Amino acid sequence: MLPFDNMCGDPAQEYFSDGISEDLITALSKLRRFFVIARNSSFIYKGKAVHMKQVAEELGVDYVVEGSVRRLGDQVRITAQLNDVLTGSHVWAERYDRDIADVFAVQDEITEAIVAAIEPEIYAAENFRTLRKPPERLDAWDLLMRALSTTGG
Repeated sequence: MLPFDNMCGDPAQEYFSDGISEDLITALSKLRRFFVIARNSSFIYKGKAVHMKQVAEELGVDYVVEGSVRRLGDQVRITAQLNDVLTGSHVWAERYDRDIADVFAVQDEITEAIVAAIEPEIYAAENFRTLRKPPERLDAWDLLMRALSTTGG
């Protein structure tokens, strides 16, 4: 999970993009089967243009969530993307437009929506990845992903 970019041009709005990022890290870390990088480790990339492969190598991850926040008046647009760093492809992406009357309610709603969308996408991507491996190269995680796909998760 990389820190979401504040695309507002207003440094005073950093709290909102940082809040979304931190809430997502916290929510994703509650999913027992996922390896989620801690906030302090992921925030070293804040404001830096980095290649996904570099992030994967430095943090030991297969997937990266990234996004941006744009705010104009009482409106906010949040985009989020789940990237497979091994293939360089997008696994999932979405845009959320909201009225920001209650900042925390919007952060909670968007966080829940993103986590709910990402979890099955990672399982599907992992299952697809295991299907491309020969049986003799499967590890415990691969076998779990195959089992989940046949039992419905």
